[in-house]
Amino acid sequence: MLLEHARTEITAACQSLAPDRLIVGTAGNLSIREGDLVAITPSGLPYRDLRPDLVAVVDYESGEQVEGPLKPASELDLHLTTLRTTGLPAVIHTHSYAATAVASLEGVKALPAVHYYISMFGGPDVRVADYATYGSPELARNVESALQGRTAALMSNHGSVVAGPTLAETYVLVQELEWVCELYLRTLSAGTPKILDDSEIATVISKIKTYGQKAPKAQDTHPAH
Repeated sequence: MLLEHARTEITAACQSLAPDRLIVGTAGNLSIREGDLVAITPSGLPYRDLRPDLVAVVDYESGEQVEGPLKPASELDLHLTTLRTTGLPAVIHTHSYAATAVASLEGVKALPAVHYYISMFGGPDVRVADYATYGSPELARNVESALQGRTAALMSNHGSVVAGPTLAETYVLVQELEWVCELYLRTLSAGTPKILDDSEIATVISKIKTYGQKAPKAQDTHPAH
């Protein structure tokens, strides 16, 4: 089976989308690129029924399906465009409540830096891509514009899309974007948000590059015999 690890990883991640309130029903989709191939969730399949062999595999350049019994997600163009624009190998598109609410506010063209976590997405804001019908080439083009210099975009009256270095890391970024969107909505309801300036976000972007650690491999603590 092509891209077996990626398809298994996607299947596992999909089981958390609804419990984490990132999607409703069969909305949203996930993808991982490995070389010339992309594994992507199938269109319209309940996530509880997803198995690794049902995850579609398509050609990165042409988008043509090369393996899998079900057709790929309706947002295939969106995923391929996001992969190409960001240069990152993992993409998650969701319909989470706060992100979709911010993207549906009249006159809001970007999620501003109400918190320095906005720096995790490459710039001083996360832009809102203009609305277009789901699955359309126009939507993919709108998101491409919104992603210039960014790794995430909100999609007007639709949801969000986030790219990252691994699917696991991208999933965390999706949750962090949702948190910033929720914070922005709560701040708006209480008063006028204070927005961090671009120079501070540039400082945080530089600083955050070296932030974080990985746990070392566990050492064998059993005495030698």
